[in-house]
Amino acid sequence: MSGNKTVIKSLSILKLFYFHHQLTFQEMVDLSGMPKTSVHRQVKALEEMEFLTRDQEGKYTLGLIFLELGQLVSERLDIRRLALPLMCKLRDEMKEAVNLIVREGDEAIYIEKVDTNNPVRLYTRVGRRTPLYAGACSRILLSYMSEEEVEHYMNQTELKAIAAGTITDRARLRESIAEVKANGYSVSYAELEDYSAAVAAPIFNHRGQVVAGISMAGLEAHYQGKNLPLLVEKIKQTARDISRQLGYKTEMDR
Repeated sequence: MSGNKTVIKSLSILKLFYFHHQLTFQEMVDLSGMPKTSVHRQVKALEEMEFLTRDQEGKYTLGLIFLELGQLVSERLDIRRLALPLMCKLRDEMKEAVNLIVREGDEAIYIEKVDTNNPVRLYTRVGRRTPLYAGACSRILLSYMSEEEVEHYMNQTELKAIAAGTITDRARLRESIAEVKANGYSVSYAELEDYSAAVAAPIFNHRGQVVAGISMAGLEAHYQGKNLPLLVEKIKQTARDISRQLGYKTEMDR
């Protein structure tokens, strides 16, 4: 309960800036009605976490982290809105489930999905989290991180088996990452669920940064032989179409 009270107090301080561009410490005390000692603790913690910043005159304003967070939320909402019609179109054409995934820390999170009408379906849901090393779409996000970020992730992450095909060997994972960057897509077999497969491609924003991954997923048998090249081309094309709507220019567009 004490933790919840601390969060509530911190939010109460931040909400003061809805109506004030900048505030002194004493003004925060007066407006919040909280004791000075309590306000001091909250403000100090918020400043350390960069939610508040203090100028040379001792006046506080909201930190730039709110711009970064706001941009991130806005970008993700835009991706969902722009991607959904193209995801539905791809699902209707290929009769496979389509997922939209973004990175959140050391995990991938599903932010949109459209199910197939096939009687046998894979388990996915909006909000599902998966490790970055496992699955075609998650590994897309890992592969387009900087080399330093990838190495840091590899050094601190235990590669645990989730299904029969999960990559748990670091050398093999590095090979897979290199293949993804060289080919512009990823394929996985039974990495998150047995007897399942997926193909995935990266989505770029207007700055050329990978901000999401899109995948088609279904039964492993559908992702073999002559079916695979078509599935790969369709997922790459859909990813390019979404990227263009986010302002990304391919070599053909330049």
